[in-house]
Amino acid sequence: MLGFRHPPDPGTGEHVNVVIVLVAGLLAVVAGMTAAAVRAKQLDKVAVVDIAWGAGFVLVALVTAVVATVLDDGTGWRRWLLVVMVAVWGLRLAWHVRGRAIDDHQGKEDPRYAEMLGGPPSEVGMGTVVRRVFAVQGVVQWLVAGPVMVGVVLGVEWWPVVVLGVLVWATGLFFEAVGDRQLAAYKKQPKEQRPQVMDQGLWRYTRHPNYFGDATVWWGLWLVGGLASGWVAGLATIVCPVAMTFFIYQVTGAKLLEKTMMQRPGYPEYARRTSIFFPLPPKKA
Repeated sequence: MLGFRHPPDPGTGEHVNVVIVLVAGLLAVVAGMTAAAVRAKQLDKVAVVDIAWGAGFVLVALVTAVVATVLDDGTGWRRWLLVVMVAVWGLRLAWHVRGRAIDDHQGKEDPRYAEMLGGPPSEVGMGTVVRRVFAVQGVVQWLVAGPVMVGVVLGVEWWPVVVLGVLVWATGLFFEAVGDRQLAAYKKQPKEQRPQVMDQGLWRYTRHPNYFGDATVWWGLWLVGGLASGWVAGLATIVCPVAMTFFIYQVTGAKLLEKTMMQRPGYPEYARRTSIFFPLPPKKA
């Protein structure tokens, strides 16, 4: 019914097909990050990798879905649902960050990468840039994409989990997209007219609604692609959304941005009353 299947016989080739899809996903990551590195060298800006981050997941989802279709394994409708979910999220994110990655900072490197590397690719060398940025993000990208790669080739065991996952994904996409638009509208206001900090809309409840939304999107994709495939697939891939949440919160996202934001007038007061990540009612002064 609806393409659902019982757990496969261990004697079938399903496990082999999972390996084939994972390898196809890895090749897609290598191709995407290689293209991004070439473009970064041309522009002399490492921040190109931010565009490759969202777009790269779309490439992985599409390539692995095509491979799974050729292998004729898995649940077809869930496979392409995952592709659509990743595409909506990834292409929106890539389009949103394109200006910041290429045009912002008066033609200079993004301060995050400038601090990490000590300069643009022309100064530090592309070998260093590839090892410290593109290779690392490529490995993380392949790891985080685990639920998608597994989901396109396995069958659905629990369809209600798919429904729950879509709802979680939609919630995350709402926080990320609406948070980005609200911040963009705030930045368009003249500095002398706008508040010192953005504390309206979703930003009233969390200091980083876009990062919270990003993490939530991947918990939704884990539910749809990982847990909905059964306990084994769910447990094997739960490290993927955990890793995404850790990096967004602790490494490349919220905590890193907080270091510079705390130096801005009004931000420490905003931080005292507003949750850093999970949306919560603001604290009273």
